[in-house]
Amino acid sequence: MSEDEDERSMWTRPGFVVAGGTVVAIVILGAVLAVTAGDDDEPSTAEPSQTPSANPFEPAPDTNSESVCGLEGDVMEGTVSAGPEADWSYQGTTAYPTSPIYGPADTFTANDVRFCFQRSPEGALFAAANALAQSADPDSVEAWGTYFLARGSAKDELLAENSGETSTSGSRVNLVGFRVLSYDGDTALVDLATQGAVEGQSFTMSIVYDLVWESGDWKLVVDDPDAPLDAAMIPDLAGYVSWGHERWRRVKGLIGSYRSAAWRTLQVRSTPSRTRSTTSPTR
Repeated sequence: MSEDEDERSMWTRPGFVVAGGTVVAIVILGAVLAVTAGDDDEPSTAEPSQTPSANPFEPAPDTNSESVCGLEGDVMEGTVSAGPEADWSYQGTTAYPTSPIYGPADTFTANDVRFCFQRSPEGALFAAANALAQSADPDSVEAWGTYFLARGSAKDELLAENSGETSTSGSRVNLVGFRVLSYDGDTALVDLATQGAVEGQSFTMSIVYDLVWESGDWKLVVDDPDAPLDAAMIPDLAGYVSWGHERWRRVKGLIGSYRSAAWRTLQVRSTPSRTRSTTSPTR
């Protein structure tokens, strides 16, 4: 394989760099380029690294543990069929949701890593949506990856091997929809629909988060460090529940317009009509 092909193959991997600030950018760019290029790389055979974690919170895994911050409302089955109400903020250029019910309920102040999500289908959805934003921030991505990745050899390998400094300039991504593919209280499979642009090329992409309830919070399961996320280009948003900051703002705007119109209609109906008398005046 030529040097040109080798470089192209590296970018077509549907993976992300955990500790370089390019998590979202590489996932997206890889999927965009994969439309026209294949991946001929052999699977990695590197031995897992035992590099110690830099995160101040690293408890032992326990799928039956209570919430790490005492967040109540455990739900052990169900799904999410409508977009939950949320407050939206931005981390860089990517919007993320927060909720006093579903989380995040706490933040590591030293590195601004948001954590502690409710053990519920909505909590898993909020965890995945926050991961989309936190994974793209160079200032907190390493601490976030150390906390959010579930324990295992793949986590150690990702944290050890992907530590270069790379810019995410020129890329934009935002959440526009979701599907909760499965949920049983211990695990959740959340499919996020995203839209944005990389190097001037727009895209619509599906990113699937395989989550496990570990140490009192939702964590991302990674089996293959070369493909930590299942990401793929999609033609449209068919089958997804519409959800995201811009879409939520539009919905609220439509609701406000509807209420204003309804209020004006009520005012018109409640105003006494003035009819002209048809009786001739008495002479």
